[in-house]
Amino acid sequence: MRVMKRIAALRIVSLPMAGLLLAACLIPLASRAAEINIATLSCDKYENEMVGSPDGSAAAAAPSQRADSIDTVMWLFGYSVGKAGEHVMYGDALTSFGFALDAECRNNPSTSLLQALAAVRPKRDKPMDLMTLNCKDFESRHAESMQSDASSANTIMMWLFGYSVAQSGSHVFDATKAAPFAATLQNRCTLHPEESLYEVLMAVSQVKH
Repeated sequence: MRVMKRIAALRIVSLPMAGLLLAACLIPLASRAAEINIATLSCDKYENEMVGSPDGSAAAAAPSQRADSIDTVMWLFGYSVGKAGEHVMYGDALTSFGFALDAECRNNPSTSLLQALAAVRPKRDKPMDLMTLNCKDFESRHAESMQSDASSANTIMMWLFGYSVAQSGSHVFDATKAAPFAATLQNRCTLHPEESLYEVLMAVSQVKH
């Protein structure tokens, strides 16, 4: 799958080295994707319309109708961890997650994406417990990470967004809510700097954007 070649080249740094992404940086992404219910979306449609076909050819949907492929996979990764009830970000697991999801969907094209996510078991290397990282530390690295690697900061924010959506009980991926999510998360962290990132995500997951 074409997106997997891009993911393989991306190394996600440990969470403490990634700062909070400003909502404005997510606005271009938010304007490019429609609402998608992963409980009703088939693996076949995911492969061919969201992130590109397995043979590497162009995806069926126009780029203007899709969120960035890596951001989409990162959102799904965060969602799957949240759905599983975990509170850990795995720093080097994006590539294995993407390949595992790709393989699951190839083998079961008619299953829903939500079901595929439940079956995926990526490696669990370099864990970062969201309960041990407070918002003050998270925000303090924001400027540094935006200056050094804004792209990775974006993918990490999408992971947090997916995690929060899973905690809310929703099955919907809506990239237009990425910017409001980032703004709400930043505001909550500013008001409660000593809360853990996990606690903040739990609070944000209850907010209607």
